[in-house]
Amino acid sequence: MEPVDYSNRSRITLSFNHVVGNQPLSRGNTSYTNGSGEEFKITSLKYFISNISLTKSDGSVYVVPQDSSYFLIDESQDTSKAAIITTPPGQYKQMSFVIGVDSLRNTKDISQRLGVLDPTASAADMYWTWNSGYIFFKLEGNSTVSPQTDKSFRYHIGLYGGLTSGTINNIKRVSIDLNPLGGVKVNNAKNSTIFIQGDILKVFTGKHKISISSNSVVMATPFSASVAENYANMFVHVKTTND
Repeated sequence: MEPVDYSNRSRITLSFNHVVGNQPLSRGNTSYTNGSGEEFKITSLKYFISNISLTKSDGSVYVVPQDSSYFLIDESQDTSKAAIITTPPGQYKQMSFVIGVDSLRNTKDISQRLGVLDPTASAADMYWTWNSGYIFFKLEGNSTVSPQTDKSFRYHIGLYGGLTSGTINNIKRVSIDLNPLGGVKVNNAKNSTIFIQGDILKVFTGKHKISISSNSVVMATPFSASVAENYANMFVHVKTTND
């Protein structure tokens, strides 16, 4: 395989910002109210994005090389919320990415799961050793309506379909139309930033109405599919800058 020539490429930054409805997300300090009328606070938010692709104005699709297409977004680390990729010059009208880690990478040898995918380092708290798979999306917090002794709630969503036996497949692909608020125009002299906003309230009030009092802990259970279907719709494009 010939080496990739990066001299004719520009940088695109995917900048993630999180809100809860019409409020900025503030970990641990601010109370929010979900669609069930339950007050809650958020202490932790983490999720993987992967398998990024961009569609040009002519309809052709550029797929970011897979080894350069895994990012762990962590609300507690601002630098993690800027996912940087490189692309050939062109005008791009749409982008898509997976929330989670694809089944192939979930099952690869540990030597091929480095960086943010290393379950012994960066991904140590985003991997189920007992279930041999990544946690795609993690949301934790507390609420007075939680039946847990410590009043916590924990949504740890994974499952990719299973290796030797079938499981739920919670891998979700998000597609974002860039045209209404600004497409990407990159050349050798310009870098672009795509600003993406994630509304955490939609985890509770998307396709399914989710109550903390009824579902305070969701992990490798059938109900995890409802949480995944909700958060798959929490992202919107805010703007694009081409500098």
